Amino acid sequence: MSKVNKRKHVMNETLWDDYELPKENQSIVKVLRSRGNNLHEITTPSGEEYLVSMPTKFRKNIWVKRGDYILVEPIAEGDKVKAEIVKIMNKDSIKYYKENKVWPKEFDDVKKDDNTNNGDGDSDDDLFVNTNRVQMQTYDSDSDTSESDDSDNSDKK
Repeated sequence: MSKVNKRKHVMNETLWDDYELPKENQSIVKVLRSRGNNLHEITTPSGEEYLVSMPTKFRKNIWVKRGDYILVEPIAEGDKVKAEIVKIMNKDSIKYYKENKVWPKEFDDVKKDDNTNNGDGDSDDDLFVNTNRVQMQTYDSDSDTSESDDSDNSDKK
């Protein structure tokens, strides 16, 4: 199989989720940081931290970043690396898991901050502010004109 075909199949598998619930030996975990060499440090809902490995089919095709949720399956051969990634979860699969009450309650509390924007999601509070540029103050043109009109009227009397 060529690299392009492999990437296409792996991406389709990830994007077009089959919505399969986790098996009894699989668990949902959160990525804390990348350790390099396709190893990621994760935390379980109970707070345990250990390393997981990324299988060969995901390498150089799918990237995992800090804060992502993944589905892992334990492996027996390692003492430091205790599990292998089975699935990288997206918003749709997380929603599906919550609807089926499979989602860990410990990970639910983290998402409450995202819902404080009154549901619109267009808040400018999350935007990066460049401190290397001078910040310009913007004024409302309506308030400036109303004040100047009042002062002009008082001068004419």
